[in-house]
Amino acid sequence: MKYSHNYNVILDNMDLNEYRLKPISAIMYLQDTFARLCGANRVAAFDLFAYNLIWVVGEFNIEFLSCTPFWSEELTVTIWISELTNLKIYTDYELSYKNKPFAKGNACWFLLNSETKRPVKTDILSDKFNVVEEYSLGEHKKFVLETPQEKVNEISHKNNFSDIDFNDHVNNKSYLNIAEATVSKEFKNEYSLKSLYIKFNRESFLGDILNCSTYTTPVYNTYLHKIIKDGKNICDIQTSWIKRQSSNEQIVDFDLEVRNEK
Repeated sequence: MKYSHNYNVILDNMDLNEYRLKPISAIMYLQDTFARLCGANRVAAFDLFAYNLIWVVGEFNIEFLSCTPFWSEELTVTIWISELTNLKIYTDYELSYKNKPFAKGNACWFLLNSETKRPVKTDILSDKFNVVEEYSLGEHKKFVLETPQEKVNEISHKNNFSDIDFNDHVNNKSYLNIAEATVSKEFKNEYSLKSLYIKFNRESFLGDILNCSTYTTPVYNTYLHKIIKDGKNICDIQTSWIKRQSSNEQIVDFDLEVRNEK
């Protein structure tokens, strides 16, 4: 069974170049919809605390098909459980507005024992979710990262309270923001994100120093961002970019109604 929820593009999630949803912010809508799906089936994070279990995402894969919705427009996230293996929970999803999809992808989740941090078997979820064997990006296969070549930028970031989630480790959006900070404003003015893949390898916590290096790859306009803590790989992010549409084109594709206050 598929699950859908509607959202509106708010200021904090808006690309100030085009007043549209930032592609990276789409990840947060996906996570929220997954949380709502889990809540509807009584396996949300707060439901699992009593059993010493926590949700952890292992990887996200998303492709953008067209421009994202404009500020204040309503978008719909549709998500479903597409595969349950012995230890992995796969979700596939589609984001749409005006009844047309603008992004699609998949994610891999785990249930961990909160004390041992070891994965637990998914059979405890067998009566919670209905599996819909439909794949947004084809069958789930191991994603192969491109080979890093020339380092083009590097930054350091000290984790602060705004980076921390309810599991007391750094939230996923913070890693994406760190990687995005290595991309110049001039580049983002000229190119927009076409696809993104992120693999989480280890946790990081409040006060940790993270170093993010961005590398070119053999594929044109595809970059590899590696986030390192104390010499250990925390996560890998691969981004691909395409040329933005001409600035002469109208960015508002619907009529704005302005009320005349008297």
